[in-house]
Amino acid sequence: MSMTPAAAKLHDATVVLNPELAAVLDVTIFVSCYNEAQYIVRTLDNVREVLAELGTLAYEIIVIDDCSMDDSAHLISQYLQDHPDERILLRRNLINIGWAQNYLDAAFIGCGRYFRVICGDESEPKETMIEVFRHLGEADILVPYYATSEGRSAYRVVLSQSYTILVNLLSGFRLHYYNGLHVYTRHNLTRWHSNTRGFGFQADILCLHLELGFSYKEIPVHTIERKKGRSTALGFRSFLSVSHTLFDILARRIANKIHRKPLSLRAPDSGSKSQE
Repeated sequence: MSMTPAAAKLHDATVVLNPELAAVLDVTIFVSCYNEAQYIVRTLDNVREVLAELGTLAYEIIVIDDCSMDDSAHLISQYLQDHPDERILLRRNLINIGWAQNYLDAAFIGCGRYFRVICGDESEPKETMIEVFRHLGEADILVPYYATSEGRSAYRVVLSQSYTILVNLLSGFRLHYYNGLHVYTRHNLTRWHSNTRGFGFQADILCLHLELGFSYKEIPVHTIERKKGRSTALGFRSFLSVSHTLFDILARRIANKIHRKPLSLRAPDSGSKSQE
């Protein structure tokens, strides 16, 4: 790395090589919300309690209400008033734009070195959050997978396992799960993200980052299945989205075999490329 004295007044060489080091906070937490009035306050409480228990992470919480039709936005607004000393931001969408787009928007809005989503339906136990955050900084990507779960039907388990097998087959990786609540370096996520916005976008982003050589660590966790509503993961639109994702993963793998040379996107002394 070299630069002129004039450029050095504007740029720090270490930050140029590792842009995430310029982050002012340790982690940005995106709390997704769509008609979660029954659970959103407890979700926010759980996040704050977990991070208070860990005690060492400087964090912010970005809540995006995706045009809820219930009382969610009002409850979150009241929560902000009741906790003025917490770094909590609420964005209220005027139209529903979907979970995937909100996910990327929150990453762009955030100030943290790392980025993680937590669903607003209180489906993630505090113990699971703690287990994930304890590994923060051990790899570029933390990949939680559901070693145990509550409330998930046998059909959903088989469907999920079949999807994982298919993604592994097409991508060439050997992960336990692709649609979990992963942790990324926020800069990497804003720079390299999926061009799909449907159900399969998480697998697409994860495979893309693994293809680029970023390090990862899989973490076994416990989860609770959705408490309400009908999942949209099995609908026709989700089928089309997943098909698009799988095609993208396979097409990228073929293109990489043909065109890509080994590439290091990290500083030479930044550490290993992958870990399990």
